[in-house]
Amino acid sequence: MVHDVIIVGGSYAGMSAALPLARARRSVLIIDAGLRRNRFATASHGLVAQDGKEPGRIASEARGQLLRYPTVEWRAGTATAASGEVDAFRVDTDDGSSFEGRRLVLAGGVRDILPEVPGLAERWGRSVFHCPYCHGYELDMGEIGVLASSALAMHQALMLPDWGRTTLYLNGAFEPDDQQLEALRQRGVMVERERVEAITGEGADLILRDGRLATCKGLFIQAGTEPVSPLATQLGCAMERGPLGSYVHTDGMKETTVRGVFSCGDMARGAGSVPLAVGDGAQAGVGVHRTLLFPDW
Repeated sequence: MVHDVIIVGGSYAGMSAALPLARARRSVLIIDAGLRRNRFATASHGLVAQDGKEPGRIASEARGQLLRYPTVEWRAGTATAASGEVDAFRVDTDDGSSFEGRRLVLAGGVRDILPEVPGLAERWGRSVFHCPYCHGYELDMGEIGVLASSALAMHQALMLPDWGRTTLYLNGAFEPDDQQLEALRQRGVMVERERVEAITGEGADLILRDGRLATCKGLFIQAGTEPVSPLATQLGCAMERGPLGSYVHTDGMKETTVRGVFSCGDMARGAGSVPLAVGDGAQAGVGVHRTLLFPDW
């Protein structure tokens, strides 16, 4: 069987891309490895009508709604290779299966690259975060830390006082210049130069090299990212380089530089969130349908 569309990645962006296609009665195959980026978080925030809901529940309900459409098929597994051209793409999976589709949507998400600080990875998504819009409100104006891994920490440090008393832990990553120090002072941000040895406690308390314990209700970092799936590179899609890592270049309709291949969600953005992934997916689904109707558009 040749599917109208194969979607690689069944998280928020992938399912959102599938929905308009399903409603247009197009045959859609979703291949999903089951590893949502926010699987470590206890709640998802910022998505209208779903604010504060457990992420897995949102995904489960969305999948259930999607699979009510008879033209949608779900395949659990990892897509390992992709090849072909418009109207004749092939996707191989880790169980040795192969699938054919007229269009591809790459929505496999990204992998977070975390600083190597003991205790940090265990708290990722629970008390260590990357996005204040997603997690800042729940800190209830408590003590907030920003752990620097580069000068990008300035951006977070200047934002976060809206969500609580903020301290920037430089950790040897960079030294703010006089202008930056003045900007931090005006926002009421404290600067700590002592190295961070480990993260501990119920929240995200920092053990400093000189033995002090700095209590934080939440800690923000500048996690690097990279696409989880190699398919975009295999297909020859152009990439862009953002402050946090590489992502797939797309046009306004979410089509990549390879005709017939679309990409959406975190792997096609310099930064991401659930609401943005859902919007991107909807745009990609509509874009794919347009090219199925009007191939020469």
